[in-house]
Amino acid sequence: MPTDALLARFVHDLMPLRPLALWAHGSLAGGDYQEGRSDLDLIAVVPGPLTLGTVRGVIRTHRRLRAEPLAAGLHCTYLTPAASTDPGAAHLTWAHGHVMRRPVTPVTRRELHDFGRVLHGDPPAGLLPPVPDGQLHEFVLQDQRDYWRPKVDRARLWRHDVWVDLGLLTFARATVTLREGRLIAKREALAELTALGAPAEVVEDITRRRYGAPAPRGEAWLARRAELTRAYLGPAIDALVTSYG
Repeated sequence: MPTDALLARFVHDLMPLRPLALWAHGSLAGGDYQEGRSDLDLIAVVPGPLTLGTVRGVIRTHRRLRAEPLAAGLHCTYLTPAASTDPGAAHLTWAHGHVMRRPVTPVTRRELHDFGRVLHGDPPAGLLPPVPDGQLHEFVLQDQRDYWRPKVDRARLWRHDVWVDLGLLTFARATVTLREGRLIAKREALAELTALGAPAEVVEDITRRRYGAPAPRGEAWLARRAELTRAYLGPAIDALVTSYG
C-alpha cells in the first residue's frame, strides 16, 4: 500500500531528529482515510529547543520524500515537550511544500487522545495534556463564529471544492461536538449534514468526490453550488452559535 510505504520511509528519515513520538490524526487515525484523496496529518514530538539546524533537518526530510507517491499530502507539525501545553501556540509545520507555523488545536489534541494512531514512540497520553470539555466547546464555537462565519461572506471562495467540503463538514462536526461532546469522522459528518438540512445535491457532490467517481461539472454548477452552500451555511452557523454560545 503506497500510504504504508510512505509512512515507513518518513519514520526512517525522521530518525536524525531523534523524535520522541510520531502520531497520526485526522482521517488516517479516524478510520475514514481514502488513499489518494485524504491528506496524511501527522504530529512529531522532537527534543527541544528547535534550532535553525532542526528547521533545516525538517526541510531536508520532507524534500527527500518529494518523489514518493502521496508525499504532497503529507503534513507534519513539530512539537517539543516544553511547548506542548499551549493549544494557542504556533509550531513548526511542513505543509503544502514549505514550512510554516500552525497551532495544534484542541480538536486535534482531542483526536490524538481519543483515537490517535501511534507511528513511533510514546502515545499522546504521555506527552500531551488532556483537553477539558469546556476548552473543546469554546474552541469549536469560536472557530465557527470567528473563522467560518466571516468566510461565508466571501463569495469567490465557495466556487472551490476545498471550501465547500471543509466548510460544510466542519460545520456538521462542530454541531455534533457541541451537542454531544464527541468528535466524528467525515463520513458520519456527511450523514449529519443530511439530517441538518444541508442542500442534498451539494452533499451528494461531496460524497461522490470523496468516495466515488466525480461527475463532470461546469461553471454553471460551480456557481449554483456556491450559492446553495452559502445560503445554507451562513444561517446555520448563526443558529449554532446562538444555541451554544
